[in-house]
Amino acid sequence: MTKRARHCGKNMYRIGIIGGAGYTAGELLRLLVNHPAARIAFVQSESHAGEPVAAVHEGLWGETDLVFAGSADLEQADVLFLCGAHGKSAQFWENRQKPEGLKVIDLAQDFRDQSDGYVYGLPEWQKSRIQGADKVANPGCFATAIQLALLPLAAARLLTGEVNVTAVTGSTGAGVKPSASTHFSWRTNNLSAYKVFEHQHLLEIRRNLGSLQPELPAINFVPVRGDFPRGIFATLHTDCPLSQEEADALYNNFYQDAPFTFLYPGPVDLKQVVNTNKCLIGLEKHGPKLVITSVIDNLLKGAAGQAVENMNLMLGLDQTAGLRLKASAF
Repeated sequence: MTKRARHCGKNMYRIGIIGGAGYTAGELLRLLVNHPAARIAFVQSESHAGEPVAAVHEGLWGETDLVFAGSADLEQADVLFLCGAHGKSAQFWENRQKPEGLKVIDLAQDFRDQSDGYVYGLPEWQKSRIQGADKVANPGCFATAIQLALLPLAAARLLTGEVNVTAVTGSTGAGVKPSASTHFSWRTNNLSAYKVFEHQHLLEIRRNLGSLQPELPAINFVPVRGDFPRGIFATLHTDCPLSQEEADALYNNFYQDAPFTFLYPGPVDLKQVVNTNKCLIGLEKHGPKLVITSVIDNLLKGAAGQAVENMNLMLGLDQTAGLRLKASAF
């Protein structure tokens, strides 16, 4: 056993979090305070240094006495989560060296191109590589929902026609900092499309699916801001030569060993997955078209939950540790 792993006792690992004041970090903390193999060593936030963590993440009141640190000693962590804004992760490493043995999980988009030795952290696709990785780039939330909807078809090279995607996301996907399109009086009872055909997650979607099916058709993606706080409801349709039964069999076989991704035998809805690390997929064949519905919680399977799932794989733990969560449903 390494000296680093011994610090926290048998089967316990010390966790460090950088950029600890946002929604993603709050969800990560909610999972890790009760994780059976984790002890939080520090939560860094320059803007809240010295304040109790529960004063910012109020849902943790009574769960933790942690105080935000203004800086971080990486030697005090076995696993480091980077939860800052996009661009901040690359900036964080500009004047630092990663200690030997430290596991790093980046929740920004900085290393999703698998540069600098990072592995793309979608367990349903890269599980064996994640298990041997020291550095993992957590996928984007839209990218997770859309890739899980299309991975079985791409792996079978059955994406034969252009793919049309409309996906509605909750307001937490825009981050904790208020903006014109996130404050309550604008968002409530409202819908709006944005970044039509140009959303940044298309880059990682096309790059990854293209590695499975090099001649990838067009993916036309319309993101929509939804009138709810959390979740992603994605609907896709594309030409597909498979029958309903064949499509069902393809997806069931592809995800048979995935503990959080399931083909659902009927229409799916968002409340089935909110507050869980699950992805539910629905399939409907209409003539030549296959309609695929994919639903996730953007803060869990689309961010913090998947990050913990990746941590579990990197440390050789049960993949579902700390993630056995039940949807609130109503």
